[in-house]
Amino acid sequence: MPYYIYILTDDFNSVLYIGVTNDLARRIGEHRAEQIDGFTKKYHLHKLVYCEEWNDIKQAIHREKQLKGWKRERKQSLIRTLNPKWEELMPNAPPNLSP
Repeated sequence: MPYYIYILTDDFNSVLYIGVTNDLARRIGEHRAEQIDGFTKKYHLHKLVYCEEWNDIKQAIHREKQLKGWKRERKQSLIRTLNPKWEELMPNAPPNLSP
């Protein structure tokens, strides 16, 4: 089963959030529908700008913690390696509106 490390930001690319999931489309939909109370809902982080796929959950969680420990400049540099224009990587993922 694949696991995904992902980075979300707002429309201004000013706030970053790093998460891990086994269903990227579902999770991004939940964030966009603001179903998850907390940081992403508070700052309206809906734009997927970075993603990595892993086959092992322990490695994925380790990588997530590693990225969360990085300074902002290093995170921005990582995003630019995959997505230099900080474009939305999953534009067609609808918000998950299920309860």
